[in-house]
Amino acid sequence: MTQITDNTVVQFYYTLTDADDTQIETNHGSDPIAYLHGHDGMIPAIEAALEGKAAGDTLHLTLTPEQAYGERKEGQEQRVPLKHLQGLPKGVRSWKAGMVAVVQTDQGMRQVTVIKPGLKMMLVDTNHPLAGKTLTYDIEVVNVREATDEEIAHGHAHGVGGHHH
Repeated sequence: MTQITDNTVVQFYYTLTDADDTQIETNHGSDPIAYLHGHDGMIPAIEAALEGKAAGDTLHLTLTPEQAYGERKEGQEQRVPLKHLQGLPKGVRSWKAGMVAVVQTDQGMRQVTVIKPGLKMMLVDTNHPLAGKTLTYDIEVVNVREATDEEIAHGHAHGVGGHHH
């Protein structure tokens, strides 16, 4: 049985809950998430906990804000042109306060939270929506396999739950 080490592709199901045991998200009922271990594609604390595990293993992992998405920082409000916001849910016509959007930045895609929508400009909070939260991940490893040379060269998993070109 393949164990999780650098350059293995890991597929897993997870349920994420906050400190009040409120479910934030889960991928049960859809495809497992896939990532290439050892290539910074996963929260470091989760990657460390998965090291050496194998298909069928489960983990119950509670992360402090520092281990997950960091503490919330003050003064992270920013005005962004409406056209730069992505991820409006299907069937929803306009952004509302509290909704999470995706914005392309110099550091790649970032999740932001809408504070105040406007006609052309949106006031957003650039803190990650989960910053400042203690998070619990219940993880079920469903598959571990050796990565292909192409996946290693690209730095991410391909196929179900991974990256599609």
